[in-house]
Parts: sequence; C-alpha cells; structure tokens
Amino acid sequence: MHVSVEQGDITKVETEAICLGIFQGVQRPGGAAGAVDRALDGALSEVLADGDFSGKKGEVFWLRTRGKLGAKRVLLVGLGPSERFSADVVREVSAVAARVAKSLPELTALAHGAGIGGLDPQLAAQATVEGTLLGLYRFEKFKKPEEPIKLERLRIVEHSAEKIEQLKRGAQQGQIIADSVCLARDLANEPGQSLTPRELARRAQELAQELGLRCEVFDEKILEQMGMGGILAVGKGSDEPPRLIVLEYNPHPIPPPLRERGQGEGRPIVLAGKGITFDSGGISIKPREGMEAMKYDMSGAAAVLGVMRAVARLKLPISVVGLVAAAENLPSGKALKPGDVIRISNGKTVEVTNTDAEGRLVLSDALVYAQRYNPQAVIDVATLTGACTIALGKEAAGLFSNDESLAQKIQKAAQQTGERVWPLPLYEEYKEIIKSEIADIKNSANKGPQAGASIGAIFLKEFVNYPWAHLDIAGVAYDVESRLYHAKGATGYGVRLLMQLLQDW
Repeated sequence: MHVSVEQGDITKVETEAICLGIFQGVQRPGGAAGAVDRALDGALSEVLADGDFSGKKGEVFWLRTRGKLGAKRVLLVGLGPSERFSADVVREVSAVAARVAKSLPELTALAHGAGIGGLDPQLAAQATVEGTLLGLYRFEKFKKPEEPIKLERLRIVEHSAEKIEQLKRGAQQGQIIADSVCLARDLANEPGQSLTPRELARRAQELAQELGLRCEVFDEKILEQMGMGGILAVGKGSDEPPRLIVLEYNPHPIPPPLRERGQGEGRPIVLAGKGITFDSGGISIKPREGMEAMKYDMSGAAAVLGVMRAVARLKLPISVVGLVAAAENLPSGKALKPGDVIRISNGKTVEVTNTDAEGRLVLSDALVYAQRYNPQAVIDVATLTGACTIALGKEAAGLFSNDESLAQKIQKAAQQTGERVWPLPLYEEYKEIIKSEIADIKNSANKGPQAGASIGAIFLKEFVNYPWAHLDIAGVAYDVESRLYHAKGATGYGVRLLMQLLQDW
C-alpha cells in the first residue's frame, strides 16, 4: 500500500472518501469533523442527533457529500468512550475503516487522535497506518481471494504545518512495523508441509541478504559438534533436520575476535524464538482435535524474524541478535522417547518425561548460545505452554523474568502497544518439581495441571546467566478475536511489543 502524509484542508481534498473518527456520545462534532459538518450543512450533527450513529468503538456510517466537499463520501467510524481512548483504539478503528473501504482505490483520513484525542501526532499516525495495514491482512497463499481488495492508497491529511514531519515519521514507522507483523503472520500461517526448518532457514537467509544482516545457519552436523542436544533430540523423529538460525544486526560493527567474546561497542539485545514448525507432540502425541493449529508453534520464531526486519528497516542505533531454534516434532522409530536423557550444550542433562514439552528443549540450547554475546538482555518468545492460555486466556502473554528492570521495560512497552503481558512467578519451590532421579533436571512435572507455565519458565531459567525474560505467547499467537485489527489465524504478536522495547532502550 502507498501511504502519504500531506498538508491540506480535509474539506477540500479531492478523494474517494474521507474517514472521520467520532467519540461515543458526541452530539456536535468539533475540530476537523466540525469543519466537515459545517461544509455539509450540519449533516453529521443530524446523524448524531437522530441516533443513526452513536460512536461506539468500531461502528461505521457512510454519508454522501453531494458535491459539498472535495471527497465523494464521508466514512464515520466510532472511537468509543473518550475516557478509554488510546493508540490501540486507533489501530482497531483504522482496521475497521480499511475493511469497510476495501472496494475503493484510496482512503483519506486524519491521524486519529492527533487532535481532540490528545495523542502525540507521531504515535497517532503510526497507529493509524498500523491499524489500516493489519486490518487488510489476509493469508491467501493457498486459496483464491474471496473478494479482491482494491484499497491501494492511504492519505493522511493534516491542516497544521507544524505536525507534518511528526506525522511523516509516524506513518513511515507504522508501515515498516505493520509490514513486519504481516511477515510474522505469513510465516506462522503457513502449513508445516511447506515451512520446514530448512525452509525457514532459507527464508531467514533471504531476509538477511535483503536487509544487510549477518546470518549463520547451523545444520544438524554443526549442531552435533556444538553439543546442542536439545534441538537435535526434538528433531530426531522427523525426516526434516533441525536448524539453529542466527541473525545479527549491528550498527557499530565489531571485529570478529571481539564479537565472538561479546566485547566492544554495542553489546546486543538477544531475541530467541521457538521455531517448532509443526508439533505433533512426538511420542507423547497430542489429541487429534486441534492438532492442525500446531503449525503456529513457530510463532515465536516468526516474531523474531519480523522484529529483525523492522530493526534493520528502521536502522535502530542498537545491536540486536535474533536466534531461531527450528525443529519438527514428530513420532517415529527414531524419535525421542519419554524416559530418555539428553545433554544440553552447557553440559546439563535432562530427563525427558514428556516429549510434548519440546519447546523448552530447543530453547535451552538457544539460550546457552546467547551467552557468547555477553548480552545486555535476552528475551525469548515462545508458544510454550497450554497452561498459560488457561491462566490468561487470549488477552495477555505470560511474562517471566529474573531481572525486575527488564520486566518493567517490557511491561511499559506492552502498555504502549496494546500487546499485553502479565507477570507470573518464578518461585524457587518450582525447582523441586523438575528435580530428576537420574539427570540434573527433567523437562516436565507430570503431576497434573499445576503451575504449568511457571514450570516451563523455571526450566528455561536453568540455562541463563544474564538479564532474561521469557514471554509465553501460547494464548495470544493466533485466533485472537478481541482485537479488531486481527484476522483469523496468526496475530504476529510480539513484533510491535519488542520493537517498542528496542526503540525505548
């Protein structure tokens, strides 16, 4: 989509349609909407007074202008109550407006909230563009489009010359971030048959070449040399071999000898994503119902790749490393069995009591690998446990951390982006539950539904020696219907949250 920001009078801009946001309960519109109302001889006020449009969040109403404006049509979209207004509301209503106007070639809008709404103009423009692009997202790689989307241009018009540069920055940032979310959605929506660990690695290499990132892919032979028993064990049951993908973005290049020791300017933030491209559960096989959704088990990896794209496009002045631990978890005669003992790359042994608790096994090797960067912080993103969905539903990711400052930064970014997190505990007592009689630890409690999300997190904590946070995104990674900018399927959760975190760092 072509996105532009221009100075002008919204009542005179020649366009197919202008979109105006109206707060719930407003009887006489003000600001730019008031100017449009006056140009239409009070038609907006009449619609509001008659109750034809109430301004509830996401409500829409079309008006014909009959030549009284430069625009042919006016699209009213409800912003909801003013006291609950936020940038995330802007994303939602922008998504609704884009879907309603999808048959038009262009839509002209104000940056919702940049006036009476009181939002920073840059944030308002960013949220407007993000919502528009995310609202129009479809995954149609394997099907014929049901109804073509003709909307190819979004114009943001602002009367004040002082706001134009801020709006342009916000619009550019919004487009880059939304496109990166859509990349993550595409990856997570793709079936396991076509997006295998090797194919995921190939696409990461393509992305790196396009963006100027450094990329390494470790195949099964190198993984064995490095002692990465977690990734190798999970991938054993499949004919598709596992991969560890490493992407590095560094605006301050470090000579290789220093980089390998994690020294020099620009100690990185490391992001680690769980990349189980399909998860049958292995020998501890899952029930048939809903197993098709296990293509989404690499949503953490998809988010990491989306973030790396956005970081490079926006040229952030911070070093970032993306790690993706990719494997396919299938049952076979070669597969990992319950009761087996494996060795992670830091030498720690793990008794595998549940082969369906595989995400923590692949992530453990990635978290050990992250140590070589002497990182400022490491954040892993994973659809780790169904227990987290039971605890928090589809409204927030579980947040676990060994560093309060890092946890607070993530919580702040969550509030700014609407990608919610909720802190959950890492009590020392949970360690007792993963004690093993025959290995250093075991990967699952097998004691019924108790603290499952925390058990997964306390396992991961055994492999970190740096400021660390774990985001369990099992509930928020796909089929979240409560946000109007989500389509059916993958949400791309984590891209906007982590980008906000990195920009605020």
